[in-house]
Amino acid sequence: TGYTGVELLRLLSTHPNVEVTSITSRSEAGIAIADYFPSLRGIYDLTFQTLDQARLEQCDVVFFATPNGVAMKEAPALLNQNVRIVDLSADFRIQDIPTWEQWYGMRHASPDIIPQAVYGLSEMNRDAIANARIVANPGCYPTCVSLPLLPLLQQGRLKAHMPLIADCKSGVSGAGRKGNIGSLLCEAGDNFKAYGIGGHRHLPEIKQTIQSLKANI
Repeated sequence: TGYTGVELLRLLSTHPNVEVTSITSRSEAGIAIADYFPSLRGIYDLTFQTLDQARLEQCDVVFFATPNGVAMKEAPALLNQNVRIVDLSADFRIQDIPTWEQWYGMRHASPDIIPQAVYGLSEMNRDAIANARIVANPGCYPTCVSLPLLPLLQQGRLKAHMPLIADCKSGVSGAGRKGNIGSLLCEAGDNFKAYGIGGHRHLPEIKQTIQSLKANI
């Protein structure tokens, strides 16, 4: 029911080979998707269902547009039913479990399936993504930082030990739909501020991608 979910549904609605069969929500079960997101009116005739109602094990692919910590708990049962997973949260992005747990402040529920996850940066991992059982969708900053570095690394344009400065900006919609005073229009409109000064959780993801890029060149 967040911004990621509604954008995912919009994209899937235009895909010629996709049929969306169920949409889940713990808090909004029973509400029509068109009533919750008027922009999808006339596109989907579905209501939010609980996980038990949705019968996700019958799907070919399940997308998780959920808060961090949800997909890692639900993924093993789906994988055992040969369901493929695309996770839009951060649960499977970082291969090093202690690093993930440090930055996300929780214990990983499924560390044994992390090695199966393919980092979903298609410009780098297109072939692996096509055969993956779990696709870990990249974060926003890691995507915008990694893509311009890819051709530079491929062409050897970066010198060893050269410092890299990524100057990134994000709109407040990136913080999601939760009620946050700092995300209100009156607070954020025509405004600009730095955040995560002491370290952003996307930093280890960016480092991992850069190291992978270097290793593959």
